[in-house]
Amino acid sequence: MRTFDYTVVPPELEATPVTNLLLAIREYKGKQALWDAVTPEILSALRFSAQVQSTGASNRIEGIVTTEKRLHALVSKTAQPQNRAEEEILGYRDVLALIHRQHDDIPITPGVILQLHRDMMGHTAVSFGGRWKDSDNQIVSRDPAGKTVVRFTPTPAVLTPQAVEQLCATYNEAYHAAVCDPLLLAARFAFDFVSIHPFNVGNGRMSRLLTVLLMERSGYHVGKYVSIERCIERSKDQYYDALAASSAGWAEGRNNEAPFMRYMLGVVLGAYRELELRVNDAGGGARGGHASKTDRVRAVFERHLGKVTKQVILEECPDVSEVTVKRALRALLDEGAIEKVGSGRSTGYVRVR
Repeated sequence: MRTFDYTVVPPELEATPVTNLLLAIREYKGKQALWDAVTPEILSALRFSAQVQSTGASNRIEGIVTTEKRLHALVSKTAQPQNRAEEEILGYRDVLALIHRQHDDIPITPGVILQLHRDMMGHTAVSFGGRWKDSDNQIVSRDPAGKTVVRFTPTPAVLTPQAVEQLCATYNEAYHAAVCDPLLLAARFAFDFVSIHPFNVGNGRMSRLLTVLLMERSGYHVGKYVSIERCIERSKDQYYDALAASSAGWAEGRNNEAPFMRYMLGVVLGAYRELELRVNDAGGGARGGHASKTDRVRAVFERHLGKVTKQVILEECPDVSEVTVKRALRALLDEGAIEKVGSGRSTGYVRVR
């Protein structure tokens, strides 16, 4: 069985590319207290938007989908699930909300992980929620000819309880000994957890929930305001490439963790940068004062290349009403700053350069 020991940091994780990312993220972590103090109303609006995006994105990565309208209604608890997909979405919503509320009081133990998985599957009729997998599983893909190829073989079912026990024990030991930055430790834990693949279903979603939990326990709260899961969804191909690169030789303990660590730290840094832009665009940054709603919509176009939809604007400016967004878009069209492309459901806007 693969053994885990986080009290030792591999040399590739102490190299410049990883340490530079950690240093940049720590600088943003230091700004959190300022943002909390001067922009509470902005962060409050961002929090609900991030919950919706996280719940939708993490499930969509696994092929579990519903409409944006239904997703908002489910997360805001104004609708009941209509099918199995929506039942699974509700479970993710519940566990994510629990993590945001009580992260400091949630210990990292096998029993807690089982409980979180049970709650994530709690709205469904499946019987294996909160239970370790009862058969071996494989990570497969299809080659260009359509043939199924085994990409990775996780820990056997019979060894899974022991593996998760050791994983939690070494995490807690390294965390309390402050062996390395807890954000790096969180990424290592999430990677090994998804490599063990301890459940029949829900491993990817659980790994993302545990990532958010470990980040918030360590004082990295960006996931409350900018969806880490949405950032991963946007770069899904790179996510799977990084997993594959770091998984080679994993079972024998010969793998290189650096590709996945660089990917995840890059995701976190990108989320912090996005949060800073949103706070500043709303007038909570060093500029002082409050930016106009039109200027905030304009700033969304400055952050994006190509077509921007009204839904994207509403997600990035969650405290701005749909009516106000429409008014701002009209103003930007009238001044020639943007132009409309597409029609109907495919309507979007592009910046005129």
